[in-house]
Amino acid sequence: MNEIELAAGLAQTPGYRYADAVGDRLFVAGQVPLDEFGAVAGAGQVGVQTEQCLANLFAVVETHGFSRDDIHQLTIYVVGPRPSLSDAWSTVSRAFESDVPPATLLGVQCLGYEEQLVEIDARIERRG
Repeated sequence: MNEIELAAGLAQTPGYRYADAVGDRLFVAGQVPLDEFGAVAGAGQVGVQTEQCLANLFAVVETHGFSRDDIHQLTIYVVGPRPSLSDAWSTVSRAFESDVPPATLLGVQCLGYEEQLVEIDARIERRG
C-alpha cells in the first residue's frame, strides 16, 4: 500500500495497492465501500455504498495527482435487484453532476467483502 493513500484517509488494503501511475495513466483497483477504518460502510444501503466507493475513487485519483476530469470510463458492479442498480446509478449521476463518463452498470451475484453491494472500477488518463 502506498503511504500517501493512507495519509489521504483510505483504509489499509489486504495485500494490494489502490493504484499505480504509469505516465499519464492511472491504473486503479476496483473501489469498494470501505471507510477509513476498513469497515464496509452502509450495510444494506446501495446509495451509501456507492457514495463511499466514489469518495474512495476521487481520493485515489486526486492523491496521485490526477483530477476527476481525468476519469474517462466507469464500470459499476451492484449486488441486488434492478432497483438497486437504479439507486447506484442515481448516486453516480449526482456525483458527476449528470455528466457521467462512459459507464457500464452491471448486476452481479456477489462481491469480495461480506455485506458489500457496490464496487466501482475506472479508467483514468490525463487529458492532453
